[in-house]
Amino acid sequence: MASLQDQLLKAGLADEKKAKSIRSEKRKQRKQQPKGTVQVNEAEERARKARQEKAEHDRQLNLERKKEADKKAIQAQIRQLVETNRLNRSRGETSYQFVHDKKIKKIFVDDKMVDQLSRGRLAVVFINGEYELVAEAVARKIMERDAAAVVVLHDRQAEDQGDDDPYAGYEIPDDLMW
Repeated sequence: MASLQDQLLKAGLADEKKAKSIRSEKRKQRKQQPKGTVQVNEAEERARKARQEKAEHDRQLNLERKKEADKKAIQAQIRQLVETNRLNRSRGETSYQFVHDKKIKKIFVDDKMVDQLSRGRLAVVFINGEYELVAEAVARKIMERDAAAVVVLHDRQAEDQGDDDPYAGYEIPDDLMW
């Protein structure tokens, strides 16, 4: 296969004189360069730089997508934990009030659940725009994944005062509501 220069000469698009001058010019350029250095083509340099920038941009996009996928996976795990472990509170007549997003919220539960909530054995979880009740162990698992999903979980250590409780002799009246 003939070179492009030969093909252009045969087609009559270039003349022999012009070809010789171009060859001699290239030879002079090669001789003027010190050995070991390569002539840097600006277009190649820009293309290489553009490839590097694109690769970095793609890496950043992939990181963002991975973070979003991880976040969705965690939310799915939390939803599954709540769906499988939520407690039925449909028969509740007593209101339990708590603070969420600087607003006082109210859910209806039975008296036993109110006691368990205040003792830290049950927790209130906010998922899919609804408040659900779950056991303490499930709430701790949810808190490992996303602490913001658990709205109410009281410390159990506060109730275990034992014999040192100064108010142990005083009984709270049954009709007192906090």
